[in-house]
Amino acid sequence: QFTIIKADILISLSGGIIVKKLLADMHMHTLVSGHAYGTIREMAAAAAEKELSLIGITEHAPGIPGTVDPFYYLNLEVIPRTIYGVEVLHGSEINVLNDGTLSLGQRYIDHLDYAIAGIHMQCYENAGCDQNTTNLIECMKHDKVRFVSHPDDDRTPLDYDRLVQAARDYHVALEVNNSSLIKKEKRVNCYDNYRTMLDLCQQYRVPITVSSDAHDPSGVGNFTLALELLEEIGFDEDLILTNDIDKLKSFIR
Repeated sequence: QFTIIKADILISLSGGIIVKKLLADMHMHTLVSGHAYGTIREMAAAAAEKELSLIGITEHAPGIPGTVDPFYYLNLEVIPRTIYGVEVLHGSEINVLNDGTLSLGQRYIDHLDYAIAGIHMQCYENAGCDQNTTNLIECMKHDKVRFVSHPDDDRTPLDYDRLVQAARDYHVALEVNNSSLIKKEKRVNCYDNYRTMLDLCQQYRVPITVSSDAHDPSGVGNFTLALELLEEIGFDEDLILTNDIDKLKSFIR
């Protein structure tokens, strides 16, 4: 139900401005994550086609079957910072473990521009709403963690009031993950959970990021379902980090 009329504005088919065009995609995976299918350059080329200004490459950390050895992160400096006119930042989607720690060692985290903390069923056992939330919050305290990935699945339920307040306290943005909305049958109650989370983000003035979680170049910059949801609830654009590059970089740094 959307069409791009100008580079910086998203217009509804009825002609009304909905939200500023998103200019960054901070969560995506290349083939080294083990179950994704593009190279860094292919992801950047796809971003350039979508008129994105910045992307974040966030390979899966240990715990996800087939992902890259952490040694990979020690050599990120050889990758150009601009590819096809798109600025590239380096992150990692690091797993939250059942003891409330991150699955990537500090030696490797030090080489990242930022980190995303997320719960994945491949390396996490549901501990109940209260403990799941506590474990995630403990990981949010790390000074490189700036985002929480897909906090939307009732297979590992979360206390959203606690989560949003912790995001405010620890300078962390919560993600609306377009891939989760595409896979809504697998992400239990994800739409309702996002509505709850986003209402609380507006109440507590907590910023969000909107991400594709692309695992193939074709998915880079796909925010369609996330934007529809944000329009539906009338979400405050000022709380979206990825529609303003300066605001986003300031938040990360």
